[in-house]
Amino acid sequence: MIRLRNIALPLDGDEAALEAAAARALGCKVKSLSVVRRAVDARKKSDVHFVYTLDVSVKNETSALARCRDAAPAPEGIWQPPAFSGNRDSRPVVVGFGPGGMFAALVLAMAGLRPIVLERGEAAEARTETVARMRKSGRLDPESNIQFGEGGAGAFSDGKLSSGVKDRRIPWVLAQLVEAGAPADILTDAKPHIGTDLLPGVCAGIRRRIISLGGEVRFSTKVTGLTAENGRLTGAETNQGLVPCEALILACGHSARDTFEILCKLGIPLSPKPFAMGVRIEHLQREIDKAQYGPFAGHPKLSAADYSLACQLPNGRRCYTFCMCPGGEVVPAASEEGRVCTNGASPSGRNYVNANAALLAAVAPADFPYPGVLGGMEWQRAIEQAAYDAAGGGFLAPCQTVGSFLTGHAAPFGAVSPSYAPGVRALNLHSILPACVGDTIAGALPVFDRKLRGFAAEAAVLTGPETRSSSPVRMERGDDMQSPALRGLYPCGEGAGWAGGIMSAAVDGIRCAQALLESLSGDA
Repeated sequence: MIRLRNIALPLDGDEAALEAAAARALGCKVKSLSVVRRAVDARKKSDVHFVYTLDVSVKNETSALARCRDAAPAPEGIWQPPAFSGNRDSRPVVVGFGPGGMFAALVLAMAGLRPIVLERGEAAEARTETVARMRKSGRLDPESNIQFGEGGAGAFSDGKLSSGVKDRRIPWVLAQLVEAGAPADILTDAKPHIGTDLLPGVCAGIRRRIISLGGEVRFSTKVTGLTAENGRLTGAETNQGLVPCEALILACGHSARDTFEILCKLGIPLSPKPFAMGVRIEHLQREIDKAQYGPFAGHPKLSAADYSLACQLPNGRRCYTFCMCPGGEVVPAASEEGRVCTNGASPSGRNYVNANAALLAAVAPADFPYPGVLGGMEWQRAIEQAAYDAAGGGFLAPCQTVGSFLTGHAAPFGAVSPSYAPGVRALNLHSILPACVGDTIAGALPVFDRKLRGFAAEAAVLTGPETRSSSPVRMERGDDMQSPALRGLYPCGEGAGWAGGIMSAAVDGIRCAQALLESLSGDA
């Protein structure tokens, strides 16, 4: 089988024409082909088209490979979880049911270990109602919200499945999501996404599979401590009682601040790590489409356009966009009373009026005004509390036009209406954001406007703060994925500081499960 790249097709082209295009590229007859990847090439606004990667079967592969520089041998098969023949008597525990914990539990269940999942939040069905109530009335459930519950923080975001991580486990993860109910096009889209309207159902599908394999998922079960003897884990203390275990994958998510505090008290080694903070920026989606697609904007075969921008200012500060949500909305991401923060989400159709993205400034431990390993976390809390107080409570969010943010002159909202619910209050975001964050964003806006026309339009809207881009701490672990201070404890995923996004967290969960299986097999 040959992996053939860079096969172009017009937007109005028929995929039936791919066979002839592949034959021309390879200089021989094609026996069969399948689509591996489809991307939009919009580098030239006068010629927006699709670009395909194909797996192609031909009679003489050696000759075809020699003729075509865009061809290479196709990888052999999809990654599969390893077979396990070790001891299945002891049931491992997985804490957290976001992507890291979910895929760790799935691999363990497929190995026959009957994992016990402890999730502080609710199942997807109940959690959906709780999140909707928060958005409508500003009533927060600190244990089940956009951060906590089945699916983790990613379940109520855009559900973007693209990642900078290159790992052979990724196609397998996508296949499991499709089996659980995700649309099949995520298998071939260059920038796959599911959508916040579909993700809860997909997560529930994976849960049902884990249970069918002998696993158990306990919702509304919060870990409050760990027990150990002679440096080895013996159990997890929860609000429902002690759960004995000798192996625990800790995939608590980047907002489990009380868990970080517990680990510190137990002497589990943590370290502060760089992360980023800022605001959400909103534009009219149709303006982003025009900027990215030119005269092809609105074409029925093109989905809502996205973007990804980054720059380094002359003073060395970095700014970038993150978690861009085409045709979406800004959502409340608080998990603690008296503190407000924001995130973004898109439905599967990406058909809302506004586009939004996090507009973030990178910060490092040297910037933290608070001491200790949890200094970044305490800084997040202080900013979120300042925003809550300034906006008057009720989880209203501070909001400002880009024009006002850059000039300092008050300006009413215009063409772009803020989408954040429970609601916004017009405020000067510079008074809430640290100078190293606010000034960096102000410096980056005109730079980004040169890269993407209209990005710094006066009517664009900034809502903030966005403080939860990634974990402010890292849980140390060795090559065997275990904490050096507590054998049997496997720090995992985004909350542990080892991942950033749905796919990288899922892959890290699989890696932790594999390490646990190797330990039980005596191979570690």
